[in-house]
Amino acid sequence: MADLSNFARVVEKDHGLSIVSVLRADGTIQSTLVNAGVLDHPTTGEPVVGFVAVGKARKLALLRERPRITVAVRGGWEYAVAEGEAELIGPDDPAEGVDAEHLRVLLREVFTACGGTHDDWDTYDRVMREERRTAVLIRPDRTYPAAASS
Repeated sequence: MADLSNFARVVEKDHGLSIVSVLRADGTIQSTLVNAGVLDHPTTGEPVVGFVAVGKARKLALLRERPRITVAVRGGWEYAVAEGEAELIGPDDPAEGVDAEHLRVLLREVFTACGGTHDDWDTYDRVMREERRTAVLIRPDRTYPAAASS
């Protein structure tokens, strides 16, 4: 697996503000804005890039068909890119070893890995359930080191 240290460093600069790109069936690319972060995988413990998506998001449908994904994070004039296979863990994408309680905790962990904080975790948990939020975890097989641009 690729090293995520540069990616994690850039995440800290602007709450992991990132562009994710996935492949449509017609071969074109769909890109969208998310907050991504680096965290430990909930069952393997290995570092992964993660973000949370609304259950009805088009990117989730596309990832179920073709799980390849690219995530580019930026902070100031620095950026880092991670490419790999996406794993979905959520109410519509159950994962072995991740029950409802573990999913609740995982969604919080992804949120905080992106630099997020919350004053009312009970409300956060309720909204995550109502919106059928899904954790998208990427085990990168390729990363591009952070680079300063001028």
